[in-house]
Amino acid sequence: MSNCLKNNNKLTLAIHSTDNSFGFAYRENNENLSDNFFTKKFEKDLCNNLIVDFTNFIRKENLKRIERISVSIGPANFNASRQIIVLARTLAQQINCSLDSFSSFELMAKRIAKKNNICSNKKSFWIFKTLKNRGYIAGKYEICIPEKSQKSITIKEKIIPRIFEELINIESSYQAEYSDIEDLKELLNLSNKNLNHSRLNTWHKVLPLYPMSPIN
Repeated sequence: MSNCLKNNNKLTLAIHSTDNSFGFAYRENNENLSDNFFTKKFEKDLCNNLIVDFTNFIRKENLKRIERISVSIGPANFNASRQIIVLARTLAQQINCSLDSFSSFELMAKRIAKKNNICSNKKSFWIFKTLKNRGYIAGKYEICIPEKSQKSITIKEKIIPRIFEELINIESSYQAEYSDIEDLKELLNLSNKNLNHSRLNTWHKVLPLYPMSPIN
């Protein structure tokens, strides 16, 4: 990571967690080649480690350059999701910037679609995660291919991840696959897309997405 950023550079910041890790990333001026990443496996004192690692990743003098924050809201480790969202909300409030939020399944949906060769326009599929004691967490996603570009696809989240006792469509269902770096990249991509369309999102409405109580 470069220790010296130009004063006029604007940053998009991404904050993400999975079942066993968390990470940060930033992008300068919407340029993919400027991406910087940090990922780490969970340790016992996640709360303190999260803050220390974050302040080491992006120093205080660079916080003023953040114009947008993007955070994953789960489903993932509930405690980690809660803490990264508290961090993202606090930063967005203090900096007074837009806060985008996306489900963890939405971040991996395009990657899963490409891996399994799901390329039909308006074709829907499910992403699921098996629960230990009861059913599944699953969300439904739709592939959209712009008319001007048959190579570029976008994903629409049709049903946000929630609990199902059984999978609705087994043939079109795919296991959730977290990827720290790829999911952070998608957080930056989706947030920059909102930036390009001048979409502003407030921190007030960003909450953890976890379909079941962490004590169940």
